[in-house]
Amino acid sequence: MKVVTAEIMQQIDRRAIEEFGVPGLTLMENAGRGCAEAVIAEFGDLPVRQAVVVAGKGNNGGDGYVIARHLLEKGWRAKVFVLARKDEISGDARANLDRLRRSTITFCPEPGGLRSFASDLREATVIVDAMFGTGLKSEVRGAYRKAIELVNAAGRPVVAVDIPSGIHGSSGRMMGSAVRADVTVTFAVAKLGHVLYPGAEYAGRLRVSDIGIPAEVTAMAAGYDFLDADDGRQLVKRRERTSHKGSFGHSLIVAGSTGKTGAAAMAANSAVRAGSGLVTLAVPAGLNHILEVKTTEAMTLPLPDDGMGYLGPVAHGDLVKALAGKDAVALGPGISWRPETAQLVRRLAAEITLPLVIDADGLNAVSEDPSVLLRKKTDTVILTPHPGEMARLAGIETAAVEADRIGVACEFAAKYRVFLVLKGARTIIAAPDGGVAINGSGNPGMASGGMGDVLTGVLVALLAQGYDPFQACKLGVFIHGYAADLVAADKGEIGMSAVDVQERLPYAYKQLLTAG
Repeated sequence: MKVVTAEIMQQIDRRAIEEFGVPGLTLMENAGRGCAEAVIAEFGDLPVRQAVVVAGKGNNGGDGYVIARHLLEKGWRAKVFVLARKDEISGDARANLDRLRRSTITFCPEPGGLRSFASDLREATVIVDAMFGTGLKSEVRGAYRKAIELVNAAGRPVVAVDIPSGIHGSSGRMMGSAVRADVTVTFAVAKLGHVLYPGAEYAGRLRVSDIGIPAEVTAMAAGYDFLDADDGRQLVKRRERTSHKGSFGHSLIVAGSTGKTGAAAMAANSAVRAGSGLVTLAVPAGLNHILEVKTTEAMTLPLPDDGMGYLGPVAHGDLVKALAGKDAVALGPGISWRPETAQLVRRLAAEITLPLVIDADGLNAVSEDPSVLLRKKTDTVILTPHPGEMARLAGIETAAVEADRIGVACEFAAKYRVFLVLKGARTIIAAPDGGVAINGSGNPGMASGGMGDVLTGVLVALLAQGYDPFQACKLGVFIHGYAADLVAADKGEIGMSAVDVQERLPYAYKQLLTAG
């Protein structure tokens, strides 16, 4: 699903009006009618059908007036509370205000005047939030803030028009206070504020309504991919009946150290579950016997470690030999952040010519000298940091990463010519050419140790199978979260383990392909 910024949406509206001759009044009428239809579809079967529309003075309020008119025409009772004076409303919004029955309208420009409609909110079948659209740029204050508080306190279902009032359309940030909607009806195309947290949580169920903007206008607009099941289904390659293990690549995973053999095992076993034809797990020799127990389908390769239980420069020669015949490499799960190991990781990051995934302690090693990425010999490097690791890589504070996840990911990907998977709620995938995708799968149950190791195994397996790197990132991140969603549907989110997710990977593929 395509998503755009609020600024791009304004350009889309402007093009539709100025270049394609679609009147703004027509767009508003279509928007309001679409919202009214959504209200009726959601709540029209209830015995009492009474809507309260809380409207602002701009075009979002204008949509609200149209909604009220259409509901009245369908036999609903409707009341409209306008958070402005009548003389503050102009243009298309004023035209639609004037079409409403005067008896349905109450003007409440001051916070003190809102007490009178608290009881109306509590008695409503549904509240329609038409205060602010996606153009909000400042903190919510005055009558609007008070109205948001009353709407949230009413305990009634809420349908938000375009976006919940108080949510920033391009970042999903809450601008001081925001409406918690059960359903959000947006227009033409979804916005970033609908899918990025906390906006995604405030939006409830998202419905996208066609309001008559020409398809070519939205198709040409700059946007981002929001990955859902339809996207995942299109990304999966179906297997030929004559396939064999050599058809699906050989993954090499360099991982593990004393106390962190689990990370190595999970990465290797996940690569198997994600479809790699062959998997070799290269580990410190002193830990090989442990990994042979923890893995069955994956092969192990003991590397010289001088009995220390971690890798260092002494393993370099054997690792270089191990690259022969492999199709993709993963570097880092549980490998440790010791100086000798970090030195080896940076050397390998610069020398490896195969598609490469770097994660966990591998990222920490690279963060000590990110310029090693500029010396790489492979065209495909995927980095999979969480926000703390991203902060170390970029040399900024974690708070700065969280404040602009898309911007930070895109800047780093472009600077170092890597594919950047910035993990978290709504994982961001940034390509070196500027492509961006936002993951729509996953749940809070994934907030436990080892989930990143599973993702690393999935990604290296997809690269080994010959997936384009950006497609591998998108499918890998989505299928990882989708498998976790299957676990949550079965077991719940609390107590979910990385191995639970790893074991559901084949089921996630099956679910996508069967549904298709």
